[in-house]
Amino acid sequence: MRNLTRALFGLIALACAALVATAIFYMQEELGLEPCPMCVLSRYTFIGIGVVSLAAALHGPRGGALKAYAIVVTLLAAIGIGISARHSYLQHFPPKIETCGADIGFMIQNMPFSKAFPKIFAGTGSCTAVDWTFLGLSIPEWAGVWFAAMAVAVLWLAFVRARRA
Repeated sequence: MRNLTRALFGLIALACAALVATAIFYMQEELGLEPCPMCVLSRYTFIGIGVVSLAAALHGPRGGALKAYAIVVTLLAAIGIGISARHSYLQHFPPKIETCGADIGFMIQNMPFSKAFPKIFAGTGSCTAVDWTFLGLSIPEWAGVWFAAMAVAVLWLAFVRARRA
């Protein structure tokens, strides 16, 4: 069981690293796709899941610790699913007036966090653009699939598989 736990969390950490690297080095640098604020938040969420999963892979938890890691990963994945759902909604139902708002760095540097944070989730004109698809799904839709798969995997490991072992 401990080897499966380490392997699954390690695989999730590796997947997160690969997804963020693909976003930065392929989609952003090679294809020239600039990330919108929601894309940046999704990246941070994948990084968070990756760090927690790497810690779990190194720790090899059992019992309550395994459940704690699974809950943290699931909560982060739920946040990612929320970001992906909002982003996908903006792509499918763009606002009537599209504007290219300020990027996340500008907002955080020039506004109080309490004002910048809601604007990040409001999205900008670039959040409505569908610049890339694979098998009919856009980038935030694929991110949502990955977030859901990671949550299901750790919940299965911690609450279903652990009960049988």
